[in-house]
Amino acid sequence: MEIREAVAADWDAIWPFFREIVTASETFTYDPELTFEQARSLWMSASPLARTTVAIDAEGKVLGSANMYPNRPGPGAHVASASFMVDAAARGQGVGRALCQDMIDWAGRSGFRSIQFNAVVESNTTAVKLWQALGFEIIGTVPEAFLSPSHGYVGLHVMHRPL
Repeated sequence: MEIREAVAADWDAIWPFFREIVTASETFTYDPELTFEQARSLWMSASPLARTTVAIDAEGKVLGSANMYPNRPGPGAHVASASFMVDAAARGQGVGRALCQDMIDWAGRSGFRSIQFNAVVESNTTAVKLWQALGFEIIGTVPEAFLSPSHGYVGLHVMHRPL
């Protein structure tokens, strides 16, 4: 597996799993009605302060993607944030771990002081455990801030990792 910067042509490979994940409404607070163009604009950031990556296999198939950026502008811009999506067919193969480790490395090289994930769905226990294994700590939970079709109202964790 290789992690590389995403290019515009990668969106066609990202869109199917992006749409599947977002419409499932289990792990992201994105609007499930996002169009192809709205989702592309959201995920494939053009900001010089942001970065979008893809994880690809030996044949060049996109397995997952990440986008990363300053968590807040101005005086909060020294804290990074990110979002990650992995194609269902590639889950359990270390794709999310590789994307997150690449993001941690990027944030360190880019001069960020820490990383904050603002909205990790409490019932997404696989992601919570992975982020904790990579050094993130739950620093707070907003109770019942997310409505999961499977679990009802669940909390959104704020997770933090110093660099």
